[in-house]
Amino acid sequence: MTTVLVMGAGTIGCYLGGLLAASGAHVHFVGRPRVLDALAEHGLTVTDLEGRSEHLPADTLHLHPAPPVGLAPDVTLLCVKSGATAEAAQSLQRTLLPGSLVLSMQNGIGNAERGGGVAAELDWRAGMVPFNVAEIGPGHFHRGTGGALAVQAHADDAAVLALVPLFRRQGIALETHDDLLAVQWGKLVLNLNNPVNALSGRPLRAQLVESGYRRCVAALQAEALDVLDAAGLHPAAVTPLAPRRLVSLLRLPTPLFRLVARRMLRIDAKARSSMADDLQLGRTTEIDALCGEVVRLAHRHGRQAPLNARMLTLVQSWPQSPQPYGPRELEEALGLI
Repeated sequence: MTTVLVMGAGTIGCYLGGLLAASGAHVHFVGRPRVLDALAEHGLTVTDLEGRSEHLPADTLHLHPAPPVGLAPDVTLLCVKSGATAEAAQSLQRTLLPGSLVLSMQNGIGNAERGGGVAAELDWRAGMVPFNVAEIGPGHFHRGTGGALAVQAHADDAAVLALVPLFRRQGIALETHDDLLAVQWGKLVLNLNNPVNALSGRPLRAQLVESGYRRCVAALQAEALDVLDAAGLHPAAVTPLAPRRLVSLLRLPTPLFRLVARRMLRIDAKARSSMADDLQLGRTTEIDALCGEVVRLAHRHGRQAPLNARMLTLVQSWPQSPQPYGPRELEEALGLI
């Protein structure tokens, strides 16, 4: 039986760990008291937009406030927010055996490298989660969009390959890549919708059918793609459309967008970005790992990224005036009109 340690039992950690446990893996969850208490009382339920549903009773879950000493997992899924990577790596270094495999299933760029800088004796690999997961009730995590997981792995990585059939049983593909950087940048560009969704206060689908919000997303993505071009980086397509074509699609008038983007709009009413949850709950967001990463890349190559810099400020200052932005309000706040 495959043993998995989920380091960071939040929305993504609980969802991925729940899928693996439902498929027969021995999963240990490390998280904060709010989530662990809910799991201990209600168990863990994972659902998705295709109608799948799995419930793991509370008495079957292995819940820990810190990585358990003596556990030797076949693989650790690092699912903490990017800003908590170093702290999590320190905890893992104290408890895991040298050479233990850690997959960074986090947003942003360079988390595996940051983890390796703290805990060099562990085997760090990059990963990418393409879909949105929302916590829709105590212990209940719902996937509202689709896509295939991706991890950096070699052809002979038995521990990674053992996860492939476990995820497949739950309708999720796990793809392996020798180098994941292009995929990570492709996901980051796509995730520039997250702050727009968070500030809109609306579910993903309702936000996407508003042309003003789409113009904001398109502007952020286009600026990021210009910066990537200047850096000589080529983001992978993590949707059926190449990144530049997606920008063009977002700029279409709404009636035409609805017609052309039927597949993109296959999002259920429960789907929202994790950043929206963070704002509503007063938690630190990952905006610095998204827009901040674009701004830093621009500076390294002698450029500016003013739209992403402005969005970084808007999200960081939102707690001081926690009111959703209408489409035109957000366009004005970004300086688009």
